[in-house]
Amino acid sequence: MTTNILVVGIGGQGIMTAAEILAQTAVAQGFEAKKTEVAGMSQRGGVVSSHVRFGKQVLSPEIAPGEADVLLGFEAAEAMRWSHYLRPNGVAMINHLRLAPPIVSLGLFDYPADPIASVRDSALDRGITVRDLDAGEIARELGDIRLVNTIMLGAISGHLPFSAEILEENILNRFSAKDPEIGEINAKAFARGQEAAR
Repeated sequence: MTTNILVVGIGGQGIMTAAEILAQTAVAQGFEAKKTEVAGMSQRGGVVSSHVRFGKQVLSPEIAPGEADVLLGFEAAEAMRWSHYLRPNGVAMINHLRLAPPIVSLGLFDYPADPIASVRDSALDRGITVRDLDAGEIARELGDIRLVNTIMLGAISGHLPFSAEILEENILNRFSAKDPEIGEINAKAFARGQEAAR
């Protein structure tokens, strides 16, 4: 079995960091892992996506439409745009953030009225679980908006083929190496993400 996780959002949200942490955790658990990302215009608030695949043997880094086990949406409309990649009985974890990309600002496209509701509507007949949370608000309460990616990883940790404790340990090892206080705040962020998902 191969686990397929699609991480999507807007540049600057920590999409690639979250994907890297997932892949590193999978490798540390003995899985073969591959990942790929698209980061066009990411420095200007453009869209970013990262495919993470791991299992006993992984031949390709790309997830095909209809094969993602987990969709981790850091931005609501991006989650909606990629929701067709979810397999039946998959899981979508979506942040409430609504951030219009440049093509909306330029008047080329309209931002969807309620992207999370759209994902829920399309998921009904496929048995997909859709959960949403305001990771940005939680991060602000903790004093650092950069904690959104750790909060989102905490939120999805119960839907992965390795324990939440192992994922959290990998996150804390990564951030504690820079500063023990950063590790401590990330531990709080991870726990708040788990709580919000429940």
